[in-house]
Parts: sequence; C-alpha cells; structure tokens
Amino acid sequence: MMLGQNEDSKQLAIVKAKYGFDKPIGTQYLYYLNDLSPLSFHSTSKSDYTYLRDGKYTSSKLFTIGNTTTVLKFPYLRESFTKQGKKVTQVIGETLPNTFVLAVSAIVIAIILGIIFGIISALYKDTWIDKIIQILSTLGMSVPSFFSAILFAWLFGFVLHKYTNLEMTGSLYELDDFGERMHIKWKNLILPAIVLGIRPLAVVIQLMRNSLLEVFNQDYIRTARAKGLNEFQVIKRHAIKNALNPVVTAISGWFASMLAGAVFVEYIFGWNGLGKEIVNALNTLDLPVIMGAVLVIAIVFVSINILVDIIYTWLDPKVKLQ
Repeated sequence: MMLGQNEDSKQLAIVKAKYGFDKPIGTQYLYYLNDLSPLSFHSTSKSDYTYLRDGKYTSSKLFTIGNTTTVLKFPYLRESFTKQGKKVTQVIGETLPNTFVLAVSAIVIAIILGIIFGIISALYKDTWIDKIIQILSTLGMSVPSFFSAILFAWLFGFVLHKYTNLEMTGSLYELDDFGERMHIKWKNLILPAIVLGIRPLAVVIQLMRNSLLEVFNQDYIRTARAKGLNEFQVIKRHAIKNALNPVVTAISGWFASMLAGAVFVEYIFGWNGLGKEIVNALNTLDLPVIMGAVLVIAIVFVSINILVDIIYTWLDPKVKLQ
C-alpha cells in the first residue's frame, strides 16, 4: 500500500526492514512498546531496527552500554501508512482538538438542559409536564446517534435550510470561497453538538430527576423547610449539590465515550475530528493511526475517571481522598 504501483521485491524488502515487518510478531510487539515508552533502548548497530538513527523523534541520550543506547523521549506512535510518512501524533494532533470542541459543546448542552429539565421533572412529579419530559428523554436514549445525525442533517440542513441557514455537512475550519485560507464556521458545530448531546442529555434528565426525588425525602431537607427556607433556597443550597453525584458519574463516562463515540456523528456531518479519522484509517487499513487513536482515547478515559474521583471529594464530604 505504501509503495503503490512502484512496488517491487527490493523496495518491499526495504520497507519491511525499516518498519520491522520482517521480524516475528512478538519482536514487532516489543519494538512497538519500546517506541511508546518514554524510556527506550536502541541498538547502535546500523543493521538493527531503530528510529533513533533516522531522527524520527526528538530524544535525549542518557547513557550507552555496549551496543545499546538508552534514551528519554516523547512516546512515538509511528507513521501513517497512507499519508506519505506523516507522523501519527501529527494526525491525532490535527483532529483531536476538533473532536474535543465537539464533545465539550455536546456535554455542556447535556449538562445545562439535563439539570434544568431534571429539576422541573422532579418538582412536577407525575404531572403532564413530567410525563412529556420522561417520554422525550426515553426517546432520546432509544434513538441511535447515526439515525439522529441523518435525521437532523436532512431536516435542518436540507428541508429547513432557508430558515436555519445550516449545512448538512461541514467542519469547524473550512476554506474560504477563494480557497486561500481556513476560517472558523461556528454554525457547523450546532447540529453535530446537538445530536451528540441528545443521549447524555436524556440520561442526565433521568438521573437528576430520580436523585433529586430521593434527596427530597431526606431529613435535612425537611429540616431546611421547617426553618422557613423557601423552595428555591432549599433546592439551590441543599438539594442540588447532593443530587449531583450520580450525574457527575454519568457525565464523566459520557464525555470520555464521546471522544470515541463521535465516530458516526463526525462521519455523517463531515466533521474533521478523530472519529472521522478512525473511520478513514479503518477503510484504508492504516494500522498505526488506528492504534494511536485507541491509545489516546484510553488515556482520556483513565484521566477523566481520576478527575471524577477527585471531584467526588468536593461534592460529598463523606468521600475522603486517601
């Protein structure tokens, strides 16, 4: 694939030797771990497989023992097979910010509207307002993201285009009409952010409603009301903070999954993010990009879970950071 129509046995052997494809799978795996590790070991022998000699990444040499050099470097995710030797870190660096903007926008929509509608649903329990909100939230959880994306793109980007002025597809940065420079088009963010935020919005509504109803039955809420506090003060100062624990858990999980689960939404709306890049890499069997993207997403999951554990100590005094 990398050689294209110019492939011959000699060039193929050179490529295999360069990337270590001529070695056993176990050895290739160890080489990959060595590239990922900040502290890595490389042979000074010219015949050995090494990126240090080719200057593929910036490193600091620590010490040399015999033919082995130990270096300290930034994790190296290899090069893309289909982008003319472009580093995977460059590919991810160009697309991840777009996905991050999309995920943050979607989660903000889900948090704000979810908490508001969850509070309204709890305050008007078993009324027609509560039932409508419950029906809409159940529908939001049931509809797959790819179907919502197609529906919203068709309805608001095509049928109602003259009223909404929204496009069916588009990314955050697009070329101007003269094709000379990139400029930001914030309106392209509206539809994908709403679609991506529908399912977490529905979950937040349900969790906020049920958690708030449970908190309303606690003794300290009855005590606050008995002291003469109005309902707004009771909700604001006593109920909401204690009802947010399950919501924070859900939001953290959804935000992390959005960075990975935005694949369908980004692909349908033509949003140039990490999700769309993963689909393109799968279609072209660009394995370094796929593996690099999966590793980045895994790091995001772990980091967000750690951050949520820290936030718990602020939300719930009973949780102590050991």
